[in-house]
Amino acid sequence: MAMPTGIGIVDTMIGFPAEDFKMYDFIRAQLKDPSAKFDFPVEYMFKNVPKELYGSKDPISLTLHEMDRFGVEIGCIGAGGDVSTKALKDHPDRFVPMGNVDPNRGMDGIRDMVRQHEKYGVRAFGAFNAGYNPQVGISDPLMYPIYAKCVELGVPIFACAGVPGPRFPMWPQEVRLIDQVMYDFPELVFVTRHGCEPWEDLAVKLMLKWPNLYYSTSAFAPKHYPEAIIRYANTRGADRVIYAGYFPMGLSLERIMTDMQSVPFSDKVWPKFLRDNARKVLKLDG
Repeated sequence: MAMPTGIGIVDTMIGFPAEDFKMYDFIRAQLKDPSAKFDFPVEYMFKNVPKELYGSKDPISLTLHEMDRFGVEIGCIGAGGDVSTKALKDHPDRFVPMGNVDPNRGMDGIRDMVRQHEKYGVRAFGAFNAGYNPQVGISDPLMYPIYAKCVELGVPIFACAGVPGPRFPMWPQEVRLIDQVMYDFPELVFVTRHGCEPWEDLAVKLMLKWPNLYYSTSAFAPKHYPEAIIRYANTRGADRVIYAGYFPMGLSLERIMTDMQSVPFSDKVWPKFLRDNARKVLKLDG
């Protein structure tokens, strides 16, 4: 039951402390209430956001140091930007790239997906449907060319699902919308991000239904992993639940891994959750 050591963890959501918090301006542009005052737009939800790390002169070394401290062998990082590009070039054995998509860009966005795949060798794409401006639902027709391109390129999409942390409407990320997407794209590998709450029970039902649907634990301290997800992983879902952190956005790796010791996963679940399932969906073994 205890978390084992020496697994070689794959973290499917990790990054580098930026120079400042301007990276969240795209979120603040949509906010209409005082939540815009936070450096980190969902700071109200997290304790001890590691803001002191921002502005580091060597963010890559800082992240690698934290990874080494806690047994994270590989981190999935956003592609593009000087820091990420350097990290992928200097440490190809430690980092794998994830691209980004924007359904509001039409065919320019689809061509940019191909560019990211060719330039960076992205292993997946990430979507934040509530964060698009204007917002776009998970099952909106604007998303369908993106899903089709993911299938064509042979890469999964990691998409935020559930009530978003930033204080804007949740409708684009209702978990029920995933059902139609999986029906229309049975070859698509779809990994949910950010908890699926308050529809985590529905997420489990959909994973039982659709063989290419997965759940990742990003943006949640392990003490808050939904009971339905833990129960599912320990029964029929050992192959479908994937570890993802949230460093350095909202959680430190120390907080994550300290909490992790108390998660009641069974012995068979741990290596799949921490490593094997991520390696499978990211095709890290060839």
